[in-house]
Amino acid sequence: MNAVNVDRAETAKFDRLASRWWDPDGESRPLHDLNPVRLGYVAERAALKGARALDVGCGGGLLSEALARAGAAVTAIDLASGVLDVARLHLHESGLSVDYREISVEALAEESPAEFDVVTCMEMLEHVPDPASVIRACATLLKPGGRLFLSTLNRTPLAFGAAILGAEHVLRLLPRGTHHYAQFIKPSEMAADLRAAGLVLDGLSGLAYNPLTRKAWLTGSVAVNYLACASRPA
Repeated sequence: MNAVNVDRAETAKFDRLASRWWDPDGESRPLHDLNPVRLGYVAERAALKGARALDVGCGGGLLSEALARAGAAVTAIDLASGVLDVARLHLHESGLSVDYREISVEALAEESPAEFDVVTCMEMLEHVPDPASVIRACATLLKPGGRLFLSTLNRTPLAFGAAILGAEHVLRLLPRGTHHYAQFIKPSEMAADLRAAGLVLDGLSGLAYNPLTRKAWLTGSVAVNYLACASRPA
């Protein structure tokens, strides 16, 4: 297993959250609230029924199961073994089929180039040492004409206030230390990495979230959390 592009302190953080990953009122509560919007963003831009989909950095499987429920044949990968155990266990409750694997995206790209119609990588890029390496591997995994969907946090004062001060320190929605501001990614940086990987950036959308009402929605502002859609030329 190629685990070069991984911060083990980061995977350990997520493993500590594993036991309550599927609790909508637990530490993963924001992920539960954001998941329908993320799925909708993907489903509006890619045909999921019958598609081969890959969920990179899948965690406990919230988006992976949603993609499977939408009709995709889903492979999901992560390097945090504890959350993968929880993801596999939850399949017994949901009755869905997801192929969970503990493997890096770079290693999978060597095994299975050009095998997926859809690749998703949500809230992972800001947790790895080399985000560009992840994007290159995702590009390799896509079939010609396939689409990559990413989400991350912009490196702005607004994002620092919302994701770190607000979510971790004031509202305590997330454990302190979940995010590191220096690892947030500006859209221009992501766009450059996508171009370098041979992908075309099709669009950006902001992702807004009100933790008090637990409502999430797409917005025109990418100042805090944003989604990107890119495609591999056919």
